[in-house]
Parts: sequence; structure tokens; C-alpha cells
Amino acid sequence: MASVTASATASTTIKSPGPLLVALEARAPWEFGLGLAAYPLLAQTPKGDGHPVMVLPGLAAGDFSTLPLRQFLKERGYDAHGWDLGLNFGPRPGILESARHRLQQLHRASGHKVSLLGWSLGGIYARELAKLEPDITRLVITLGTPFTGEPKATNAWRLFEFTSGTTIGDAAVHRQIAQPPPVPTTSIFSRTDGVVAWQNSLEQVTAIAENIEIQASHVGMGGNPAALYAIADRLAQPEGRWRPFTREGWRSWAFPDPQRTAQSIFWPFF
Repeated sequence: MASVTASATASTTIKSPGPLLVALEARAPWEFGLGLAAYPLLAQTPKGDGHPVMVLPGLAAGDFSTLPLRQFLKERGYDAHGWDLGLNFGPRPGILESARHRLQQLHRASGHKVSLLGWSLGGIYARELAKLEPDITRLVITLGTPFTGEPKATNAWRLFEFTSGTTIGDAAVHRQIAQPPPVPTTSIFSRTDGVVAWQNSLEQVTAIAENIEIQASHVGMGGNPAALYAIADRLAQPEGRWRPFTREGWRSWAFPDPQRTAQSIFWPFF
């Protein structure tokens, strides 16, 4: 995996997803429908232990966008919460401090470590919060989050600059963002993401960091059945006994090998 990650993040030719992948974002409603259809399978995932999970939304989105995901987590036995900070317009003054306060509140109220689940830009906050509060963070899961690689290799960087008032390109900031949290971390990504270049979501694999590949749109990740299964599987691990995700059995068909060098969007058929 190191070779794939290194070649992806070191490359200066990483580009934003092209028109075909952008067009494929239209499948997002179908992914949410598939998530509902797959409920009998998803209901077989291990039940949660009731620990709190804080779900952070993507760019220009709010807690309403993560409602189906949080409802799924609640049905699996988790104490799921939104970030309760309105729409995510980027790193405005005080927003990270407010999110940190929210994390601390959830920890104090439950007496347990909090798992952080961030979608797209929300994953950046999840990673940074875990760096600030590793002692109260159980694990981090990100969905299509661009934390490494080429900062402008997304189709949303102009929207980010407009809504946040921040200019992309500060090398020190990007080095900080690329640093992995000191807690178990899972990056869920898709090579058919029409918003974020998938290479920007590749984590350097370590004893506590991994990548899980799915076939999904960016907008539909929160309802994609493979994403939901992976999230439930990761959250169900006993605290302090985290293990990497395995692709044994039927999972080898549902979850592509993130280490492969082929980039065909038609996996596994071509």
C-alpha cells in the first residue's frame, strides 16, 4: 500500500475528477435507495455498544444531510449526534474551537470516548479534532475526505474558497492536515468520486490507519450500502482492540482492493 499511497500523494499530476465522474454523481439517489434495499444485510452488522458518535457534514451542508446516516447508527445501537454548528462553510473563525467544545460535551455527558465520523470536508475537522483531543477520541472515520495530495484536485475548491474566505495553497496548513491522527483512523474513498480526486483520500497505512475502497459517488457516500457496512464494522470494534478491515469472503467483491494499481471505474468487470 505504501507504493500506491506514495505515488498518489507525491504526484504533481493529480487532477480533479473529469466530466464522466461528475455526471456519475447523479447516481446518488440510487445509492440511498440501495442502502434501504440492503437493510436486511446491514441489520446483520454487529450491534453497537452505545458509545457516542459525532457526525460532521461536508462543505455547505449541515446536520440535515447526515440525518439518514445518524439514524442508521442509532438503529445499530450508537448514540449518534450531529455537529450542531449549522452549515459547514469551512474554517471560519472559532469553528474548530466550537466543534472541539461539542466533542468535549459529548464526552462529559456519556463518560465514554467519542468516535468521529466526517463526510468530505467534515472529515478534515474530524481528523483535526482527534489531534487536539486524542484522549477522548475513540476512532476517526472519513468519507471522501481530501486530506492529502493536490489541494485543488477537487471540483469544490472554488466553492470552498468562496464560502470560507480562505485561499487554498498554504503549504504549512496542508502539511498539518495530511498528518494522521494519533488514534485508529479509517479513510473510506471511491475511485468513482466525482468531486474529490480519490488519491487525495489515501492514508499512509500503519498499525492504526487504513483505507477502505468502495464504489460510490461523493454525494451518495452517506447512504451507500458498502459505506454503511464498513462504518458499522469499524465502530463495532471493542475500544482499545482496533484491527484493520479485512476483505475475506464476499467482502472481496463488495470492497475493491485499495492497493491495486488499476484505476478502471468498471471494477471488477474490466
